[in-house]
Amino acid sequence: MRLAGARLLDERDLPEVLGVFEDDPVGSCMVAARVESAGLDPWRLGGEIWASDSRSLRGNRVDGLCFSGPNLIPLRGNASAMRSFADRARRRGRMCSSLVGPAEQVLSLWEELQPDWGTAREVRADQPLMALGGPPTVKIDPLVRQVRPDELDRYLPAAIAMFIEEVGVDPCADDGGAGYRARVAELIAGGRAFARFENGEVVFKAEIGALSKKVGQIQGVWVRPGRRGEGLGSGGTAAVADRLLRGLGRTASLYVNGYNHVARAAYRRIGFEQVGTYATVLF
Repeated sequence: MRLAGARLLDERDLPEVLGVFEDDPVGSCMVAARVESAGLDPWRLGGEIWASDSRSLRGNRVDGLCFSGPNLIPLRGNASAMRSFADRARRRGRMCSSLVGPAEQVLSLWEELQPDWGTAREVRADQPLMALGGPPTVKIDPLVRQVRPDELDRYLPAAIAMFIEEVGVDPCADDGGAGYRARVAELIAGGRAFARFENGEVVFKAEIGALSKKVGQIQGVWVRPGRRGEGLGSGGTAAVADRLLRGLGRTASLYVNGYNHVARAAYRRIGFEQVGTYATVLF
């Protein structure tokens, strides 16, 4: 269970892990959403939760915590904790498509891993993490609604366009798009994909990517080129945030690239406030 100072956690450690989420529900939403529904069993979780200390957590403070799965997400810890996570990650080999999470931890962990993992495709070091706890302060677009399962084929081209624009790679490149199509279909089936359709085409889209007991994280916000600057992004994002706040009883959150001044201004108009800073390392 112990490897290079970092320890794989199990169900006995769940109360202490949930306490970390309670301390920062917005910052930990991506991991909390998984753990709250699946617990700490790696098979059900689709990844592992590591602590930086080999001692039992039970009754003790969690000084370092990291999720290792499709993404590597360090949530808490100092430089020493990041070294222990880097040691474990190195021994496993890179299995993630990105590092993402609180900027201090992500950048510290990447500093440790870079000599062995090589150059990243992109490092986004400044991504304001924003949250909205009250009603949106702009008009909600009444035409934004949940996407129906039978609308997958109309929604998917917009989702692919958004992914290429935001991430810089084609999600259909490796397997013809089967995996990405399945992921989008899962979001639609779960009532977590939203769009405004005009003449059968998506002009605005967004999704609730992670949904913990307290927070919902909005992702994939996109407006069709040629329709930008009309307020579709603000009104549409406000509609999704309102769904989280009033419909699901969650705080609405999102994170945005620091250089995207247009989007940041739009989110501020909606009422979002910065509550932290994320960073992402893309491979």
